[in-house]
Amino acid sequence: MSVLKEVLKLIDKSAVVRSGKVEIDDAGKFRSNVDRLVEASTLGSAEKQGWARYLVRSAAVALGIVPGSIHELYMARGRGEVPNTFTVPAMNLRVLSFDAAKAVFRVAKRINAGAFIFEIARSEMGYTDQKPAEYATNILAAAIAEDWTGPVFVQGDHFQLSPKKYSANPEAEVQAVQDLSREAVAAGFYNIDIDTSTLVDISKPTIPEQQATNVGLSSQLAAFIRELEPDGVTISIGGEIGEVGGHNSTAEELRAFMDGFNVAMKGRTAGKPGLSKISIQTGTSHGGTVLPDGTLAQVNIDFNTLKVLSRLGRDEYGLGGAVQHGASTLPEDAFHKFVEYEAVEVHLATSFMTMFYENAPEELRREMYAWLDKNSSAERKPGMTDEQFYYKARKNAIGPFKRQIFGLDRSTRERISSAWENQFAKLFQLLGAANTRQYVYAFVHPAAVAPQTEFYVGRDSALAMADDLQD
Repeated sequence: MSVLKEVLKLIDKSAVVRSGKVEIDDAGKFRSNVDRLVEASTLGSAEKQGWARYLVRSAAVALGIVPGSIHELYMARGRGEVPNTFTVPAMNLRVLSFDAAKAVFRVAKRINAGAFIFEIARSEMGYTDQKPAEYATNILAAAIAEDWTGPVFVQGDHFQLSPKKYSANPEAEVQAVQDLSREAVAAGFYNIDIDTSTLVDISKPTIPEQQATNVGLSSQLAAFIRELEPDGVTISIGGEIGEVGGHNSTAEELRAFMDGFNVAMKGRTAGKPGLSKISIQTGTSHGGTVLPDGTLAQVNIDFNTLKVLSRLGRDEYGLGGAVQHGASTLPEDAFHKFVEYEAVEVHLATSFMTMFYENAPEELRREMYAWLDKNSSAERKPGMTDEQFYYKARKNAIGPFKRQIFGLDRSTRERISSAWENQFAKLFQLLGAANTRQYVYAFVHPAAVAPQTEFYVGRDSALAMADDLQD
């Protein structure tokens, strides 16, 4: 029996491949069995993974679930045609992504939400062992399982150059991010956040000089991404002017970056769009700061900077607005402020991983922590408590324990998914996501791009990762 026939058997022959095209014979049966394709994509042999991912991508399009770009929605917001009454949640799903995404779609259907993003950073792809094709499969399969229709926004977060690797070999590190971008676009990532902000040099005497490397590399990567676009797709590209955890961004920095970027982009790709949004620093850090007793330190976000730079981005450059990173560890009563202070998008990750660890079986958690004691001991700094160490390092255990996590019994996975669903429901409400589907449908008209069999089957993606990247 061929591998393709084995994979088709997993879905009880509810789909067939005719003349190189996937046709759905029984949509209900396909939905009820799509989790078996997710398992094959996650744990199967290379060829079985490839066919499972190809079938999910093809079936999604056939069922009206289309990977889309949020670019036009953000451009409409920049023109004032979409109200600033919501902030788009961008969710980094590091663990059990299929289960988490199903919870998101359930919430979105209840409240008629459409403006939300699933994302994964270059760093997260490394330590969670989720390359672009696998992550996109998890998201699209979740949409199939929950009978979603319409655009699905999958985003590459922090497609970042490693400062250490860039210093050693600039050309190779730029090539690594280009290779990652090519892989992501082929998998259906039509939203990409370029991040070369770690190479901003504040020792330079003027702000344009400080941002020069950031401008040059961002425009180079943006131009490269524009060349990857399938017919009918304008990828939403984001830039970043301040490294998360650094000093708060300023209007002068935004102008210096955007003016330089637009000039450089015009020289590289005349007539093609530039950025749709800009990420700034307002006082947060990725993952938050944990105190010795395991609680999180209070975060003081400069919301006024968020509003000022969002307005500047819209009024002077036509962007959708400013993006807030590192926000998932904030208290819930702060989230409505992202809408009030006009953030176009907010990135959320750590709290979802925390909820997994809180709800995971004790035995599995102990095994993962024991693995961290042995394999991540270099991250245990002098004076760190166990709580601080495990909080900082626990993300590293997700990839190595991928099989055990995926193999959790149904009741445990449903309990974790239910906890996530409650959290997504709260966050979507606070961020004004209800009834945003009307704006998505008004401005986003995604092209139904046919997946390429050769991308999914019979090849291996050897993507270069790094250990000094942001999440």
